[in-house]
Amino acid sequence: MRLLVIAIGRAKEPELRAMLEEYAKRIRRYARFEEIEIEDGPEEAVARKVKRHWSSWGYRVALEIDGRMMDSRAFAEFMMRLELGAKGAMFLIGGAYGLPRELAEAADLRLSLSPMTFPHRIARLLLYEQIYRAFSMLRGEPYAH
Repeated sequence: MRLLVIAIGRAKEPELRAMLEEYAKRIRRYARFEEIEIEDGPEEAVARKVKRHWSSWGYRVALEIDGRMMDSRAFAEFMMRLELGAKGAMFLIGGAYGLPRELAEAADLRLSLSPMTFPHRIARLLLYEQIYRAFSMLRGEPYAH
């Protein structure tokens, strides 16, 4: 399975970058995992940069506060369906002002990590952890307890 995370904004803090890299390494045991950081800016410019990657991915998930919520088990089942049926999945994480509306509306799924608002860097870490947890759960590994 191929996974891509497109994050609007950079993870600059060394401690955060190290945690993201650790989870990315863990995810790569199960999937071809890539991440792209796009500089935040005007909606049109951000949307144009994201769309460069749009067509090569089978399923698009936009992280949105008002999106569908799932617990970890439901997210693992969602990941299993992706693993079985999609050629890949792209997760989009907005920047300081969220995602451009046209990208959020064009996504196959709008996913909420919580009804709370998180900085994009923290949302990214939460997403990586949940992706890793999902793969662990699906394989019955001890991390997923």
